[in-house]
Amino acid sequence: MVKPKLFRISTVPMSLNLLLKGQLNFLNQDFDVTAISGEGADLELVKEREGVKIHPIEMHRHISLKQDLASLWHLYQYFKKEKPDIIHSITPKAGLLSMLAGLLAGVPIRMHTFTGLIFPHREGYMKHTLIIMDKLLCRCATNVYPEGNGVKQDLIKHKITKKPLKVIAHGNINGIDLEEYNPSHFTDEFKKLTRKKYGIDDEDFVFLFVGRLVIDKGLRELVSAFNHLSKKTPNIKLILVGPRENEKSTKKRKMFSIIENNSNILEIGYQQEVRPFYAISDVFVLPSYREGFPNAVIQAGAMELPSIVTNISGCNEIIKDYKNGIIVPKKDRKLLEGAMHALIQVPELRKNLKQNTRQIISQYFDKNIVWREIEKEYRHLLKQKKPK
Repeated sequence: MVKPKLFRISTVPMSLNLLLKGQLNFLNQDFDVTAISGEGADLELVKEREGVKIHPIEMHRHISLKQDLASLWHLYQYFKKEKPDIIHSITPKAGLLSMLAGLLAGVPIRMHTFTGLIFPHREGYMKHTLIIMDKLLCRCATNVYPEGNGVKQDLIKHKITKKPLKVIAHGNINGIDLEEYNPSHFTDEFKKLTRKKYGIDDEDFVFLFVGRLVIDKGLRELVSAFNHLSKKTPNIKLILVGPRENEKSTKKRKMFSIIENNSNILEIGYQQEVRPFYAISDVFVLPSYREGFPNAVIQAGAMELPSIVTNISGCNEIIKDYKNGIIVPKKDRKLLEGAMHALIQVPELRKNLKQNTRQIISQYFDKNIVWREIEKEYRHLLKQKKPK
């Protein structure tokens, strides 16, 4: 029996490598899967790890008419030649180009997942341009999927499409591997040695942030809140795991100055392996201004960490207030600090939140749930398109 041809597409290979880890291998059992993105080491890694075909087609994140038309032509030619049954894109530029190329090439099922929206956070001409691009993408797609309910509401609010919008499973593009993110893998001895390596004492209470060190992630409020808290609260640490971006920006100068001058803030930089940092921490903090559906909050929950997050899309779909974490308003340094202080001072509260964390993640975001629902959606669409 011939397997249906499925193309999974992103603008850059890192998205396929990181966002769809394991999923392509799972789907390849029943579909003939090809991963398409710009070329690079990440694409080769996808081929090796997932056991799927790959086909590099260069696409650029930024708008460039000449380059975008070239990418569109290459996608069209490849689709016309290979005749896939399903194309499914997950990033904005790949979505626009592949949905348009798929329409022109006559691909019967053209799916796009919005993992987050850019235009709500832009102004003027750029915002208008991005809205037009997203509307065109949706018009060319046969099926549109927001990654979570927050993204869904933004698509409806801004009238991006009138097509049905379906959130697969409970949201999130890939779910989480609960065997990989399992606190039982990390012994007390390992945790003690890791803490010692980074100068963290046994009695220290540790807050953790994982993500890009940028203002939109709420880092300015987090650093300010912790700096103030550390002056009156002994034995606390803040670990920052992630790369700096645009660090010379004048808006970030004070923030990075605080980080560099507060010895209780440990800036670790980008890490390929983040699980040890979850293992040695007490509370995860992500006071972001905007998210699609943040993987770090799911990872923290799987590692039995309660989280403090802002009341934004994605975060408030993972964290249930005072069940597995605390939700605070975005850009509110005082309430953020208050929540951090409460989790230090009230061990019973932290204990109650902690005992729900992994159970909630396993109930809603287990990778096996997400993968099965994606496969189920493919089969449903193929059945609908099958000639009677």
